[in-house]
Amino acid sequence: METESEPYVRLATLRQLHQVMADMNTARSLADTLQTVADGVVTGLGYELAAVNLVRPDGDLVVAALAGNSAAEALITGRVGSRASWERRLRMGEAWGDLRFIPHTEGWILDEDDVPQWYTDGPEPRFEDEWHPSDRLFAPMYTPGVPGGACGELIGVLSVDRPRNGRRPGAWGREALQMYAFQAAIAISNARLRANMQRALVRLEREQQALRASEESFRQAFEYAPSGMAIAEMGGDQHGRILRTNDALCRLLGRPASAMRRYSFADLVHPEDVGTLLRTSAEGGRAELRMCRRDGSYVWVSLRNSVVADAADGPRFLLTHVEDIEDRKRRELQLAHRASHDSLTGLPNSAELRSRLSSRLCQRPFTLPQGVVDSLDAAYDQLPADHRAYDLAGHGDFGSRPGAGAYDPFDHHVHTVAPDEREADDGTKGLAVLFCDLDGFKSINDRFGHNAGDAVLVEVARRLTSGVRDGDTVARLGGDEFVVLADGLGRADAQDLAVRLRNAIIPPIRIDGRAVRVGASFGIGWAHCGMTADEVLKSADERMYVEKRSRPRQHRRAG
Repeated sequence: METESEPYVRLATLRQLHQVMADMNTARSLADTLQTVADGVVTGLGYELAAVNLVRPDGDLVVAALAGNSAAEALITGRVGSRASWERRLRMGEAWGDLRFIPHTEGWILDEDDVPQWYTDGPEPRFEDEWHPSDRLFAPMYTPGVPGGACGELIGVLSVDRPRNGRRPGAWGREALQMYAFQAAIAISNARLRANMQRALVRLEREQQALRASEESFRQAFEYAPSGMAIAEMGGDQHGRILRTNDALCRLLGRPASAMRRYSFADLVHPEDVGTLLRTSAEGGRAELRMCRRDGSYVWVSLRNSVVADAADGPRFLLTHVEDIEDRKRRELQLAHRASHDSLTGLPNSAELRSRLSSRLCQRPFTLPQGVVDSLDAAYDQLPADHRAYDLAGHGDFGSRPGAGAYDPFDHHVHTVAPDEREADDGTKGLAVLFCDLDGFKSINDRFGHNAGDAVLVEVARRLTSGVRDGDTVARLGGDEFVVLADGLGRADAQDLAVRLRNAIIPPIRIDGRAVRVGASFGIGWAHCGMTADEVLKSADERMYVEKRSRPRQHRRAG
């Protein structure tokens, strides 16, 4: 009977297998696919119990689906068996092709491992191929390998139990289970791929939404920022070219956005600030500089760059924040001017005068003491030829070399020299210091008050400033004392300048409808290296008093 009915049984099983395989490949999710695989073993292959043990990312296997016994499903679903225990089971079993069968006579060895399993009771087998309740049959599932080659990676194991006919599967049953495991592996792999794709699509959509939200936030922050914002190119021939500006920057510079795109930042900053701009853009830092408005005027701004880089291609562009600091700069300049200038006349004050004078002088006298030149020559002759050439070029530190003298005539400082007092005009041009003291000023203060005296000082400061060259310094030392620094003058030139300035001061000065007059006494001193600023001023002051005492009293009257 069994032989005669075998073709019918096989045909029915094939129909069932066809249906369960179709169900496997049309499941909507990975969880549905796993459960369909377990159900298919029960409905299509004739086993009463089946479990799908799925390999996790860490390598262990978890019971992902079970069919045929609700009590066993509640007991072991979700439990994990170690990869080592599973590999031991697959190594020790009888090889039925890709299947592994462990008979009940050997299964007791596995009772203590950590693989989740169920236990069923039943009588001892009555004949050789009868299924025992402790028999175990496993069908490994591998990803498809190279055609004609070995299997791919293990993705899970099918555990089956209690064939409905009560017998161990024969050749056809083993082949059917092995084929089913192969198709199940394909279905699970495809389900995983679909799940990964769906997760990737969801993640991509979320990232795109976040990117769109971030771009919109950036756009609003950029466009509606209260201070200027710009995006500029970085690197290459177009470095600094403006790509985009916001309304605040356009209003600050008085230029429309369409016109701004024709410029680079280097085109818009003050020529003296281009170097500062280039250093700032290269370092992604900040700087304070002047930018040109449409009307040609300049405005002080604080410019801060952020380098926006692409991970693959390197720096892409500069995000530039431009803040108007014109008011702050004006206040700073006013404070600096007040600290260095006289509040009444607007001339440089005593501190500024000494600063300007000291900046021209070094502490070493230009004329070396007697005997120093000889020691320098001797030390120079002892140097190698290449060192001598190096020092003559003005690049070395001769005074620091062994054997060198105390002074270095080859440094970069241009020494300030004075004309020779023993000659009327030896052709030497020096820095003349003209010390001016007003004659008769006290009487004006006493007769007409301090307001009149202040008006006289202001007018004298104007006349002195008008009588000197561009680049010369006129300073108010204090009270009615003024100082003029005039560089590049010989002795005769300095004397002529003193006469011109005295003549400019003498004409009457009208104060509140009345005319007053003051005189002026000038002393000419000369600055040279080795002197301090105070020493230079003292020298000029002393000469002024000599000149004042030498003039007839009537020439010093004023009022």
